Amino acid sequence: MPPSTTSQPRVALLTLGCARNEVDSEELAARLANDGWQVTTDGEGADVVLVNTCGFVEKAKRDSIDTLLAAAQTGAKVVAAGCMAERYGKELAESLPEADAVLGFDDYPSIAAVLDKVRHGEQLTAHTPRDRRELLPVTPVKRRSADVIIPGHAATTVDAATPAHLRPVLRHRLDSMPVASLKLASGCDRRCSFCAIPAFRGAFVSRTPDELLAEAEWLAGTGVRELVLVSENSTSYGKDLGDPRALEKLLPQLAAIDGIVRVRASYLQPAETRPGLVETIATTPGVAAYFDLSFQHSSEPVLRRMRRFGSTDRFLELLASARALAPHAGARSNFIVGFPGETPADVRELERFLTEARLDAIGVFDYSDEDGTEAAGFDRKVTPRTVQRRYDKILSLAEELCAQRAEERVGTLVEVLIDSVGDDEIEGRAEHQAPEVDGSTTLVSGDDGVDLAALQPGDLVQARVVSADGVDLVATPVAMIDARRTPSSRGH
Repeated sequence: MPPSTTSQPRVALLTLGCARNEVDSEELAARLANDGWQVTTDGEGADVVLVNTCGFVEKAKRDSIDTLLAAAQTGAKVVAAGCMAERYGKELAESLPEADAVLGFDDYPSIAAVLDKVRHGEQLTAHTPRDRRELLPVTPVKRRSADVIIPGHAATTVDAATPAHLRPVLRHRLDSMPVASLKLASGCDRRCSFCAIPAFRGAFVSRTPDELLAEAEWLAGTGVRELVLVSENSTSYGKDLGDPRALEKLLPQLAAIDGIVRVRASYLQPAETRPGLVETIATTPGVAAYFDLSFQHSSEPVLRRMRRFGSTDRFLELLASARALAPHAGARSNFIVGFPGETPADVRELERFLTEARLDAIGVFDYSDEDGTEAAGFDRKVTPRTVQRRYDKILSLAEELCAQRAEERVGTLVEVLIDSVGDDEIEGRAEHQAPEVDGSTTLVSGDDGVDLAALQPGDLVQARVVSADGVDLVATPVAMIDARRTPSSRGH
């Protein structure tokens, strides 16, 4: 289908990568909609296809390139934005002539004007990448006064003196799901030797609690029932606001918002997960007893080379402290195998941890060198063949252990937030299942009198687990906990 010929230009916004990117896309969508663009996620008939790329690991970068190449076949102008575009800039533009423009984060405030230029055939010079950590003061508490573009931080043209709840929310929802991400912060101050994210995302900057509460209330007004708090490192939230306990205080406030039935924290760093935060997550009504902990490995020698802290026993103690407060708490993590210097003994230590940890979901990644990281220059590299063998072994173990953990939940009661209702299936997520990454729960008829036909997306029901298939559960609803009401507004 050719691009639109109407006076209102049409942009298709395609998002790759993590939930943080999804928030950034909804900021871009709001800026474009406010300036007269018709925003969609469907490339059919678009004047411009804007791809919010991911630049985290090699596979994600390949997916971004493939998406850009596919978009070029539609006849629309193609624009690359997001992490990969920010990270590579001119290099990406030169190697991918199919993209009509490659934008950096600094282009976001003027995105509508930039896309107008692209639509009319103007040639734009791609930016030269720079280390965005250098744009902000070293001292965290001084960063809020710096004039630096930070995607997803809801900057508006309203005077900063205006209370947050009176400012227009700079966000336009791109779907109608009852769950949405809420960005706590951007950037990271950690120096993990395998990770390039801080260099192109910048130093850590928190959003203020009043901004977050205002956006959360707006999201609730659009029909959102579950908030997923995202950032590069959620356990650092508040350190630049002068309050290291800011997340512990914020969680109950978010859970108390009218219409919100579940708040989920994600991206927790084990070394920074304090006892008070564990208690808040495990015991606060409306907050999911869910621990998304970034372990990465459990062998001390490997963790030290990663520039991280912890050990198998310390990580097990952390999980035990959470389960002492909430026995059915969910827990997930990601792990890298084949890191430079990893030995067979290190792999056995990781196997010991995984076997004892009883995690609900486990992500396994095979190590590969990333541009600009310290680990890329390490010696004692593990051969690709050995990396693949270890990856296959750990992945197989992870799948077996997660399936066992799901089986342990058969017969228990879970609270399921319904995501979708189809002709043949009602699908939702229990408290230990985050969107996209942790499996789902399918609801089927039982003997408890709950009418499946009356259920709708956004309902929160209590259900009894009757079977498991891998990490996925099948359950029968036994009681309605909180029925979704008609939202007061839809979108920006």
